[in-house]
Amino acid sequence: MLRIILNKKPSFWVLLCLPAVLMMRPYVFGDVTAMDMLQPTGEWSARFMIGAMVLSPLLSLIGPRPWLSWLIQRRRALGVAAFGYAILHLVFYIIDMGNLYDILAEFWALGIWTGWAAMLLFVPLAVTSNDASMRALKAGWKRLQRFVYPAAVLVLVHWIFIHNNLGPALIHFIPLVLLVAARYFFANRKIFKGA
Repeated sequence: MLRIILNKKPSFWVLLCLPAVLMMRPYVFGDVTAMDMLQPTGEWSARFMIGAMVLSPLLSLIGPRPWLSWLIQRRRALGVAAFGYAILHLVFYIIDMGNLYDILAEFWALGIWTGWAAMLLFVPLAVTSNDASMRALKAGWKRLQRFVYPAAVLVLVHWIFIHNNLGPALIHFIPLVLLVAARYFFANRKIFKGA
């Protein structure tokens, strides 16, 4: 019964929205401020982005698995969820800052402009995460989706410099870096052996 429920796409979306619902409750009831919402919304955005990005390297390294195929079929949903949490993060940032003057005053800080740049890259990725865009863009769709890699680097820099703390960001990003590096290492070895 649980498998049948989870296999339905709306059920998966409910799971993706659950952290947002749990986060919003204390904010709605006035127990936390907009500033308190910045860290969890940003972290969930990064987690979903990383979750979507690790699937291809995993497939290359361990081959097809039923659970991995199930996740790959929902990879675009993970990416769109990452964008949704990034939008929440941005909304709470704007609420916390309160006015355009303060936003512009800190714009060129490394931890700030990298966040804006990552959001700028996320927009076309999210807008084209649908079947119609895949059909229209054809091979260009995959090239466009590769912008997630520079976006991920920007998110990492944003996270490190906003919190002035390397540890939490690296804990989240190291698995992704290792998987991507392993994928390219083994792919290059195969090419070298075939030459």
